[in-house]
Amino acid sequence: MAAVLQYLDPWDARFCVAVIAVVFNPFFWNVVARWEHRTRGLTRLFGGPYVACYFLGLLIILLNVYRSHSITVAIKAKGRWEGLDSDQVFYGGAALMATGFALVLSSFLALGFTGTFLGDYFGILMDQKVTGFPFNVMDNPMYWGSTANYLGLALMNASPVGIVLSAVVAVSYRVAIIFEGPFTEEIYRQRKGCSKRE
Repeated sequence: MAAVLQYLDPWDARFCVAVIAVVFNPFFWNVVARWEHRTRGLTRLFGGPYVACYFLGLLIILLNVYRSHSITVAIKAKGRWEGLDSDQVFYGGAALMATGFALVLSSFLALGFTGTFLGDYFGILMDQKVTGFPFNVMDNPMYWGSTANYLGLALMNASPVGIVLSAVVAVSYRVAIIFEGPFTEEIYRQRKGCSKRE
């Protein structure tokens, strides 16, 4: 255990930046999307819900690129731990990354850009719930696919820091799901109620 702990410095600036990036992203997009749903501020600013949603989606993508970069920097800074440095762990990590990529990509293809990037908060609602792959395999496949990508990256780099950061990603997404799931369901419930009254 002492050997592992020498790779984990919670006060290392690179580790702290990565943790902040991981926690900030879902917090940011949930706050902005709820504000948009309540005020339609971005829709008014950009002249329509689609342009506003595409703007927020692009911003989320850029934040996610920075998050990935900061995690990679933190992983590379501490080097490889011999306890994880084996072919089996490396190939296991590669398999996790491939699985994660498949989940993220198939989720995006199933939802489309606006479905992926909180279009329902902008009033861009889907006709029906997506139930095909990968949503027939698990709930929130994009979040868990992304988590698998980070864990796979950590294992391929034999990085205890990466494993800890992957756990932070998983917890951050779990918290986001707790807030997003019921709110999104309420948006669709309201639409159904409006449809019945018409």
